[in-house]
Amino acid sequence: MDYPSKVLAKAVDEISGLPGIGRKTALRLALHLLKQPNSRAVSLGNSLINLVNEIKYCKECHNFSDFDICEICSNEKRSGELICIVEDVRDVIAIENTGKYGGKYLILGGKISPMEGVGPSQLNIPSIERKLNEGKVKEFIFALSATMEGDTTAYYIYKKFKNFNVNFSSIARGISVGDELEYADEISLGRSIINRLPYNEKD
Repeated sequence: MDYPSKVLAKAVDEISGLPGIGRKTALRLALHLLKQPNSRAVSLGNSLINLVNEIKYCKECHNFSDFDICEICSNEKRSGELICIVEDVRDVIAIENTGKYGGKYLILGGKISPMEGVGPSQLNIPSIERKLNEGKVKEFIFALSATMEGDTTAYYIYKKFKNFNVNFSSIARGISVGDELEYADEISLGRSIINRLPYNEKD
């Protein structure tokens, strides 16, 4: 596709590099921005720059945060004895939207997937051992995708740490097998947290 401006073409290239946005949609967004007051585009640009330069990772759970410790981990009303292990930030948001969970989280940063070249060493698994050594955690809840990779990740963690004095459980499979957690409806997800089951390596 030919563009009347190299500046416009560059903007379309950058926008279309975002997930789920093709070149036609990128062009429509770029043209929309050109119709807005300059302050709108500047505000959008600044927010993206701030996103890259200022956002932090929580030192406790690896969630995105404005501070070294996120609001969930620093909330004294949240139970530090209960840790929900999830793949990424989107899963935390999904579970928080249920309003059914009062513990804290640990974000792995993905799941074990040999096909994609992701192994245990690339995940935040050492943080699990650190929390176990602190002696405060009584239960870890696996809230991972109901996929082969999610099950493999849970099994690896369970085998590695099962000799510690801690319980392992898994959210109830009201979530369809093969589904990503972030797409589950809030009612089903909330019930799966409440009705979690003891984790069994034979499951």
